[in-house]
Amino acid sequence: MTAVHAKKTTSPTSRLAQFASALRFEDLSAQVVEKAKTCLLDTLGCCLFGSTLDSIHKLTTFIASERCGNQATVFGSGLRTSAANAALVNATGAHAFQLDEIHIKSTLHPGSLAAPVALNLAESIGNYDGKQLIAALVAGYEVGIRIGLACKGGMFTRGFHNQGTTGVFVAAACAARLLGLNHAQTVHALGIAGSQAAGLMAVQEGAMTKSFHSGRAAQSGVYAARLAQIGYTGIPDVLEAPYGGFLSALIGEGYSEKELCDELGEQWHILHVGFKPAPASNGSITAMAAMDKVMREHRLQAQDIERVTALVSTNTLHHCGWAYEAANVQGVLAAQMNLRYGIAVMALEREATVKQFTQEKLRDAAILAFIERIEVAVNPPYDESSGKYRVACKLRVRCRDGAQHESEVLYRKGSIEDSMSTSELDYKFVTLAKSALPESTARKIADAVAHMDNDGARELLRLLAAPVNT
Repeated sequence: MTAVHAKKTTSPTSRLAQFASALRFEDLSAQVVEKAKTCLLDTLGCCLFGSTLDSIHKLTTFIASERCGNQATVFGSGLRTSAANAALVNATGAHAFQLDEIHIKSTLHPGSLAAPVALNLAESIGNYDGKQLIAALVAGYEVGIRIGLACKGGMFTRGFHNQGTTGVFVAAACAARLLGLNHAQTVHALGIAGSQAAGLMAVQEGAMTKSFHSGRAAQSGVYAARLAQIGYTGIPDVLEAPYGGFLSALIGEGYSEKELCDELGEQWHILHVGFKPAPASNGSITAMAAMDKVMREHRLQAQDIERVTALVSTNTLHHCGWAYEAANVQGVLAAQMNLRYGIAVMALEREATVKQFTQEKLRDAAILAFIERIEVAVNPPYDESSGKYRVACKLRVRCRDGAQHESEVLYRKGSIEDSMSTSELDYKFVTLAKSALPESTARKIADAVAHMDNDGARELLRLLAAPVNT
């Protein structure tokens, strides 16, 4: 086997590689193009806000100390380094505050992987063709989401973080398309990337490492494509190999190979990516919305509430329904991932913004006291919906005067079923971006993204390299 030969040309790995390597901008509908640009802008807002966080400052300082070239920009910092290292920091920053877009059924945040890879590679090789950038983004989304769908939630159930596992394929497919790799080279890029898949969900109590999974996956994707470009070989049947393959090793049984290539090039999964209105896990966002709904409808105050029971899916129970114990909390991520904290802060402060998720609030006495009133349990019908109601929440509230109320939120705000408006997404981007750059620059970035398919990405990358706010 050499780098110019691909194994089993009808295998899922080979078919996905063929799709990614052959995808052209002209193959994309106007709807897909617009969605790709919306996803890119949302991700850039998350990157820029992420660049202001202490965890990203630490990572940026480390990368700067390595003195690795001057080819690509770490957004919001002014640092220039190699494309792989820039993608590492930018992808980590994009996922660092739980605000990045998500494809629910694949349990994947593809934008925080694809956008840094595409932009930093384009910058490093001087390819500013906006149409090629968009095609590369879509290739990454489609390949990665399909692999996530094939997992059927099994990888997450076993304790792996899909952003670091499935995410390597988003990054590799995106990088391979941008570099113009052929079919055989793309097979090997996927094969190299699959061997780098890693990420453990025990990070959810606050470790900085959760977002680092995204960064390492992006970096691995850049390495995989560039190595494949020069003849380095990977596992040619990395997805479907019965022993040591990605699916067999990380899931075992229970995956769906059909999802990998079903309607490939006809059904565009990027269209089912949703956006996040609050810096929290998806299950927490719906639980907070249910709390807000019942309090508004019945004009309740936090002090009126004696007991809250949140009924959720098994997935949500594991993901964000765990006990919030102040002694075990490492950082803000724990609050963002925990729906008990989310319900409490919504009841007490009546909103869920960046201000509600800070280091100072992690052990706030009032929040901890309200958390003691919250119970979380499984609602079996949510498990029987093939993932449709995976982040749904039914909330039962018992008041001190004996009154009992109930509310239910089936879909997260920002999802396909309950979408955010264009104005809401624009406001989110500007609010996040201006934490790192002047608001005027943020608005120019939004305009550059809107017109990149016609005007190219040179101006966008110049703006992203602008001096940061002090």
